[in-house]
Amino acid sequence: MSPTSNLPGIPAHGHVTFLGAGPGDPGLLTLRAVEALARADVLIAEPDVLDVVRVHAKGGVDTPLPPAADDTSATADTATIRVATNLVMEAARGGKRVVRAVSGDPGLDTDAAEEMLACAAAGVSFEVVPGIAAAVGVPAYAGVPLRDAQGADVRFVDARTASDRCWSEVGASDGTAVVSTSLDSVAAAAGELVAAGRKPDTPMTVTVAGTTTRQRTWNATLGTIAQVLKQAKVLPSPDGGQPVIAVVGERSAAARREQLSWFESKPLFGWRVLVPRTKEQAASLSDQLRSYGAVPHEVPTIAVEPPRTPQQMERAVKGLVTGRYEWIAFTSVNAVKAVREKFEEYGLDARAFAGIKVAAVGEQTAAALIAFGVKPDLVPSGEQSAAGLLEDWPPYDPVFDPIDRVFLPRADIATETLVAGLIDLGWEVDDVTAYRTVRASPPPAETREAIKGGGFDAVLFTSSSTVRNLVGIAGKPHNVTVIACIGPATAKTAEEHGLRVDVMAPEPSVLKLAQALADFGSQRRAAALDAGDPVTRPSERRPGSRRRRTAP
Repeated sequence: MSPTSNLPGIPAHGHVTFLGAGPGDPGLLTLRAVEALARADVLIAEPDVLDVVRVHAKGGVDTPLPPAADDTSATADTATIRVATNLVMEAARGGKRVVRAVSGDPGLDTDAAEEMLACAAAGVSFEVVPGIAAAVGVPAYAGVPLRDAQGADVRFVDARTASDRCWSEVGASDGTAVVSTSLDSVAAAAGELVAAGRKPDTPMTVTVAGTTTRQRTWNATLGTIAQVLKQAKVLPSPDGGQPVIAVVGERSAAARREQLSWFESKPLFGWRVLVPRTKEQAASLSDQLRSYGAVPHEVPTIAVEPPRTPQQMERAVKGLVTGRYEWIAFTSVNAVKAVREKFEEYGLDARAFAGIKVAAVGEQTAAALIAFGVKPDLVPSGEQSAAGLLEDWPPYDPVFDPIDRVFLPRADIATETLVAGLIDLGWEVDDVTAYRTVRASPPPAETREAIKGGGFDAVLFTSSSTVRNLVGIAGKPHNVTVIACIGPATAKTAEEHGLRVDVMAPEPSVLKLAQALADFGSQRRAAALDAGDPVTRPSERRPGSRRRRTAP
């Protein structure tokens, strides 16, 4: 591998990182991969891999797509590799930092190997960042350990390129075989193993869309896999079928998969959950839903606009600078944004908070303040709400508090809980409208159709306004959709709109609401298993719905 040229008059080559994006779950990217992506000038990856890695790239990164082969012939594959190699080389010769991302691990990707050879021949420096190979990562997510205490032999087979000799060697072995194939060809691969000497009753698991929330695994044997897939209505597909990982062997723990299936048994596995909030507001809630196996879909139901009469806010900000307040309390990220914008309008920055105590209603609001350069003095130690803030708020003490006034920048529709509580503690409160909330624009037609047609498994309502606004901009959720509400007032509003409330949070907290939905999902799953019924998502039981032929 030749070093990059630094001679005068000779343009320095860039650098290429061949990066393994893993088998599908974005969380399986390595720290080294994330670092390389953050520095990339050019990111080259197929569409399915691009979705996994692009979120870690810097803004404005160039993302040319390598061409897809028109057919599966060797000639088409060679042409595709050549064009992809040219993309990589052209960017590197232009002095760019190039990341070439591939599914799984680059060391198992023959196309990546060809591109590495081209870099070496041209004197372009490159490195390899390994990724988790599908043949290893998918069985782990399916709950199928590849080795037991006796240390069984493990053989990896790519059915698309396996020779007769390969099948014979694997068939003669009593170890575990991990077969990379397609959903349409898995029965044929099983037949090859039986013909090579494996017993038809050898346990087998087949996993499609591994490590993603579309993952689905079937238990069978080499002799029954064709019938199992037929009963599951897995039909032949025109494109040759989805890639799958099949694990075969007496010691592969296939018989114990029900006890070891940690991923597909998550309480909300595969559930599409509608979160009527912006991405910024829903960050921690969506992360929690993902930890339960759900797929959150954020839809903003409100938009934020300046107050109709800004004079009150202007007076309060000036009072903040001149020492009118002892405290300022932020009850939302939007309140932080409103004050920050007003500061910038006056040429102020975070230093204007010097000598003033700052409170934040929760972690997200605190994070917004820290990004502004302000570290909050008070964040609720318990429930992240106005009530939780009041639990920790100190009463006014004329000895220790020279000023008795609190600046409370809020929305125009905020409740009076915090104001009343602060007054009870002896404080004077300037309750100022910092921003107005108005109904957001309707979501895309596809989202509206999914809401009304039962395409979502659950919806989380975090306030009465989210109920009214969602119904107003998108229509009423289908009756198979699980309705979860943050409290009694929100539940009453949902019922007034003709919705059946299935879940209610034990406390007025969005995180408790997500946990309550997960508990509901666990109970629903347990009931199905006890009854011997298949575990399905709510959306799969809507009238006229049919099980998809592959993963849900």
